[in-house]
Amino acid sequence: MKFAPIIDPAARKPAPKPVRVDLRKAFGIGTGLWILALLICLLLRTLGIDTHDLVYVCEAGVVIGILLLVWEFFDRWDYRRLGK
Repeated sequence: MKFAPIIDPAARKPAPKPVRVDLRKAFGIGTGLWILALLICLLLRTLGIDTHDLVYVCEAGVVIGILLLVWEFFDRWDYRRLGK
């Protein structure tokens, strides 16, 4: 019966354990793409195209990406420390 887990919580399947993923790859690729976008905006700016606002957005993306990499470093450090 599909309603058995709702009526009787003991009939539920056990929840799967969370998967530990490597966020360094995701944050690193994202930050790299923001750096590439920043370089393109700066190149367009030297060609005379107004990309003033876009440069600020790309700079913010790079800063946030670096902050996320720092956060991930300390999160992984805590995870390893607590796992021992």
